[in-house]
Amino acid sequence: MAGTVVEVEIPADEFALWETLTEHENLEFEIERVVAHENDRVMPFVWASGGTKDTKTILENDSSVENLQLLADLEDEQLYQMEWTDHIQTLIHILVDEEATVLSASGNSSHWHLRILFPDRDALSQTYDYCRENDLSLDIRNIYQLDQGRKGRFGLTDDQQDTLTLAFQKGYYDIPREASAENLAGELDVSHQAVSERLRRGHRSLVKNTLIIGRETDEEK
Repeated sequence: MAGTVVEVEIPADEFALWETLTEHENLEFEIERVVAHENDRVMPFVWASGGTKDTKTILENDSSVENLQLLADLEDEQLYQMEWTDHIQTLIHILVDEEATVLSASGNSSHWHLRILFPDRDALSQTYDYCRENDLSLDIRNIYQLDQGRKGRFGLTDDQQDTLTLAFQKGYYDIPREASAENLAGELDVSHQAVSERLRRGHRSLVKNTLIIGRETDEEK
């Protein structure tokens, strides 16, 4: 059975680095890789951006952080290796009890957004039940099977996938444009209106599931 990928949001105050994110709202974090070090701690590699030259000191003062090491210091972001020891109950359950993999994670002062590969749907259900029983928040934003590929991740229907792919292949997005919506409609044997709707809805799904998910939208604020 193919693995199950789920995108979830966890409130920042129920996750690591909460102290840092509360006091320094401009800071944002993105996990490069995270592994369970023991049953009460994890070892992530974390990119930090939006901070100052004092970011390392700020992180050293966070009670959830131990054994901090600066691995790379670029112009506008830094890569750290650290251990998390607090506010990681949900993460430990995901990594250890369900043997899942965190594919990506990013956090700001309001929440963390994680994309997780579970071995099956049962592991996801057990994680959800665990969080509910322990008064932990887990807001599921998107679920797809690994064998659905990128289409499932991006929330596209079969028709939208086919239309977007054809549009790209025929030069609809080229400058100057090599094909019109009418040309695509002829190729697909559907109306011009149907093509326009598929493109519009497909573009919306792509933006939502690549640029917007994991961040607050105006509707959510």
